[in-house]
Amino acid sequence: MTLLSLMAPSTSRTKKIAILQSNYIPWKGYFDVMAAVDEFLIFDEVQFTKNDWRNRNRIVLNGRLHWLTIPVRTSGAFGQPINCVEIASPDWANAHWETLKQGYRRAPHFSEIAGVLQAAYGAAASLGLLADVNELFLRAVAGYLDLTTQILRAEIVQRTRADPTERLVEICQARQATVYVSGPAARAYLKTDLFRNAGIALHYANYQDYSDYPQGVAPFEHGVSIVDALFQCGRETRSHLKSLQDRRDFLDPA
Repeated sequence: MTLLSLMAPSTSRTKKIAILQSNYIPWKGYFDVMAAVDEFLIFDEVQFTKNDWRNRNRIVLNGRLHWLTIPVRTSGAFGQPINCVEIASPDWANAHWETLKQGYRRAPHFSEIAGVLQAAYGAAASLGLLADVNELFLRAVAGYLDLTTQILRAEIVQRTRADPTERLVEICQARQATVYVSGPAARAYLKTDLFRNAGIALHYANYQDYSDYPQGVAPFEHGVSIVDALFQCGRETRSHLKSLQDRRDFLDPA
């Protein structure tokens, strides 16, 4: 090895990406994954699943868990991808915002976050596709929390693979990713050898040991929309994202 090669800067760079289906104002773990990567790709080319997190989430209302659900058209559309799901009525946006005001008007940071969410609901009311609504809220919350991760749609990478894991690897390769970050549930179905053969490190999010905050429901429920933490903690919600405190503690190697 020459002196010149020792002095030359390394051209290798780690690039982490995550590829997840969009959810309606998801829980803090979803944004934790987003905060842990360089690029976050919304994976709405896959089939919409009813009674799932795509068009609904939970908040705390009067000391109890309460569902907020976006009405969508599913009749005669079995198997449709998430990015084709139409919203059934525009009235949902105002109704959801009124429910949030009722549930959190006395929360410590209501006035701080109210403007952000009210503006997002105002914009969402004019959107006809669920995927567009979900992306709007993902960007609004990420912006409020100062998350610098680039948010893209997976459709920017042309699909040539039918196998689900092969498709994820295809996206990783197209985006020049060296690390793929997944939710822990994917351990049950991802073909890890495909990532290994492609030279892409696979890591799973660790959702254990999240800290509590004053919530208003007992026992404490972590599986609620991040709006609960935003109203109660404001920008200190960042301190409840594990990847922003210690990324090594949040990411488990496969």
